[in-house]
Amino acid sequence: MASIVSLQIGLVRRAAAGPSSAVRMGAVHACVDLFTLSLAVSAGFWSWSLINPATPPHPHAMWLAVALASVGLTFYGLYPGIGMTAVEQMRRTTHGITLVYILLLASMFVVRDWWAASRGALLLSWALCLLFVPPGRWIADRYLRSRSWWGVPVMILGAGETARMIVRKLREQHVLGYRPVLCLDDDPQKHGSCQGVPVLGSLEEAAYFARIYQTNRAIVAMPGLSRESLVQYLERWSQIFPKIMIVPDLFGVASLWIEPRDLGGVLGLVIRCNLLNPVNRSLKRVADVVISGVGLLLSSPLLAVAAWYIKRASPGPAFYTQAREGRNGQLIHVVKLRTMYPQAEEMLSRYLAENAGAREEWTRFCKLKRDPRIIPGIGHFLRTTSLDELPQLWNVLRGDMSLVGPRPFPRYHNERFHDEFRALRTRVTPGLTGLWQISARSDGDLDAQKALDSYYIRNWSPWLDAYILVCTIRTVLAREGAY
Repeated sequence: MASIVSLQIGLVRRAAAGPSSAVRMGAVHACVDLFTLSLAVSAGFWSWSLINPATPPHPHAMWLAVALASVGLTFYGLYPGIGMTAVEQMRRTTHGITLVYILLLASMFVVRDWWAASRGALLLSWALCLLFVPPGRWIADRYLRSRSWWGVPVMILGAGETARMIVRKLREQHVLGYRPVLCLDDDPQKHGSCQGVPVLGSLEEAAYFARIYQTNRAIVAMPGLSRESLVQYLERWSQIFPKIMIVPDLFGVASLWIEPRDLGGVLGLVIRCNLLNPVNRSLKRVADVVISGVGLLLSSPLLAVAAWYIKRASPGPAFYTQAREGRNGQLIHVVKLRTMYPQAEEMLSRYLAENAGAREEWTRFCKLKRDPRIIPGIGHFLRTTSLDELPQLWNVLRGDMSLVGPRPFPRYHNERFHDEFRALRTRVTPGLTGLWQISARSDGDLDAQKALDSYYIRNWSPWLDAYILVCTIRTVLAREGAY
């Protein structure tokens, strides 16, 4: 144990020689945002100069927009942005940039001669900033997460099942910016390792290890700890860590849009059920109608070509409908491009009867990586690119489905879930894409589907939908987890 601690001390001292992790992360995020803002604003003004030659392609006002947008992002706490989900980063980025551009547009009426020729350019650069900045940050986080200096070191207080889950989540959600460096637990049997993070001592040694590891953040991952013990520990830990996060025993409750409230010295948590708000539902429906309508018009030539190839490769109709469970348990008929042979069900039954490994895979995923039912060539292409789902834009336009939501599953798939989860899924309109599709897709088993769909339903917001739509484009282009 002593040798492990000595080794860790050496590593920490070398890391501590430079700027703190939070400062480094903030500086990197600021540079990345400055680059994407400059790129977006330059592209906006240059593109508008092609439409309106009277507008100079690179006026000095352009750099004012970049500078003020950077200030706006700073004002919204995005540097370093530790502990913010990608959805929250998108929300704050949109608010910060939009606020700056509203002020710039308003200033046109005060200094009309200076801004009049750039009004269209300003609006275009605003749209491009919203389009460029969030992906730029995510790409930087994805590239830098493997660096040893990236991420703010955090101590995990506890080494049980909850601590293991927290470590896994922090590594999966690298955008949060936390790097678990050690765990502490009073149970000697848990000392050693927790998901690859060293468990080096007891809770009483928090001050010692915080000094060694140069960490000022801690996560209390012991939801089973009694209230009296937790209060006593927090009295001590609050003198060590300026920031302490407590993981309560509230698993299964919405987590994205919770707000703390002081009820006369008693902590209260406000949970917003966004999908019950009629205004939110109306906004979601308007977005569905507009985007699905435009999407159908733009994709109609592609659908026609795909239908022609399908009929050449396999006899039968190019499109087919399948009955699935919709909102409130009502039956809906989703439209898809046909990617399987007409006798698909008989082929599946024979294949599963003859292959034990395939039966196990089907039981776990309700999918097969090597599915004999799929039409070679065009069928595989449509499924790996998810283009077979495009006709469901018609379902979205009709109101049977939404652009984002839990996927509507066939009857045999739904029967694998227990009644409580099925009831939860039917509270919302099923979606063309969802959190499962961008996180696990076909590689996610039934447990992953349940966890991700539950998270989406309990934490829905327009920002979460926007994030999923953006990530869907990346997932489809990369063909991740589809077969």
